Amino acid sequence: MVEPISSLTLPPAQDACQEGKWLQAALLKWLDEEFIPEAVNQTIAERASQVFVRQRMEGENDLDALVMAILTEMQGFDFSRSFFSEFAVANAVGDLLLDSLGIERCCGQG
Repeated sequence: MVEPISSLTLPPAQDACQEGKWLQAALLKWLDEEFIPEAVNQTIAERASQVFVRQRMEGENDLDALVMAILTEMQGFDFSRSFFSEFAVANAVGDLLLDSLGIERCCGQG
């Protein structure tokens, strides 16, 4: 039987607002580079960052839970003016966080 991949626990937030600023900038860069820069990308990055900061301030450190919170809350966002979806944004956030920790995305190891 195949064992499920265990979730990753982030270090406790030292400064959730600073983490949010970093995430917003990193996500905006990713959004702009993945297809083409669009004005809506700024709004998407801001919203995802707000969700992330709130979750971190509430003590959430589980990567899967953070990604799911962003996915869930971004479902209410109007992506009609974007190439992206809530799934792409949530997955990008997970990838950016893994990259920032030096963890390989494909295998879950550094």
